Amino acid sequence: MVALAFVICLIASLAITPLVKKLAIAVGAVDKPNYRKVHQRIMPRMGGLAIFISFMIGMFVLQPQADFNLAIMIGGVIIIITGVLDDRFELSAKVKLGGQLLAALVVVVYGGVQMEDINLPFGGHMEFGYFSIPLTILWIVGITNAINLIDGLDGLAAGVSSIALLTISLMAYMKGDLYVMSVALLVLGSTLGFLHYNFHPAKIFMGDTGALFLGYIISVLALLGFKNVTVVSLIIPIIILGVPITDTFFAIIRRKVNKQPLSAPDKSHLHHCLLRMGYTHKQTVVIIYAIASMFGLAAVIFTMATIWGAIILIAVLVVAIELFVESVGLVGSDYKPLMNLMRVRVKKN
Repeated sequence: MVALAFVICLIASLAITPLVKKLAIAVGAVDKPNYRKVHQRIMPRMGGLAIFISFMIGMFVLQPQADFNLAIMIGGVIIIITGVLDDRFELSAKVKLGGQLLAALVVVVYGGVQMEDINLPFGGHMEFGYFSIPLTILWIVGITNAINLIDGLDGLAAGVSSIALLTISLMAYMKGDLYVMSVALLVLGSTLGFLHYNFHPAKIFMGDTGALFLGYIISVLALLGFKNVTVVSLIIPIIILGVPITDTFFAIIRRKVNKQPLSAPDKSHLHHCLLRMGYTHKQTVVIIYAIASMFGLAAVIFTMATIWGAIILIAVLVVAIELFVESVGLVGSDYKPLMNLMRVRVKKN
């Protein structure tokens, strides 16, 4: 039944996306080129509406059961409304953040989805207590915006999200969590259908409607799949979402270094850096797909590792990320602390 619902979502997305494209043009939900954007012509956005409608069709067919299911759907509707309004009227950052916080509050307070406690790796137990709700909201809003930030090239956010959804569904299957697996596959089918029209050269953009919804649903599914267990399990969704989280983290550092507001736009995200290095549009997207796939594979290996194996894997990932960031100039051309440290050690020897 899950496989059938996946196919239905895929076909529905393929059929609905051209209709949403016409709707976006009709209502004026279009993306105009500027100095910061890669595309050179006016493009219809709001394509995420096709992803959401297809997903809802799949949910109606499959009807997965969970106490928090209704809350997740209500939160999704709030996110979609926020995204549609932004794609049409370009809402302020505060208004968009308000919509995200409202959706997160519905899931956390009404749905009861919270990071309540964790078992520490070397013994002991830690409860979040009063911090449970704000930490969960911070996670949902943070990942929602992380996906939104990487939506800068044709097919990039949709492809990276698809890889994350596939990883989440696979690991949920391994854990026997049928709800998370089913919902992740429905979103995956809907996103892949849209990606057919969104891959370079794109015919439509997902806009904030799609980026916010994908970030929201992925953050909630990752939380559902790996909450209330151990520190190791808490790290798994961070690894799965390694590309958007890393890009967002270094964007924050970059803006702090340059004394800019956190919401300030720039052209120094991962995809911008790779384009400046001479890679084509398609090559850049495929490279980031490959990085996202490596993070997904690392997450799967992480679940099978011992505590010390997991610690070693994290250390390797951190060093690899640092070296990659320095090589592409994700923070700035002068940011090379690890490479400089390695040069000093070589000279001393």
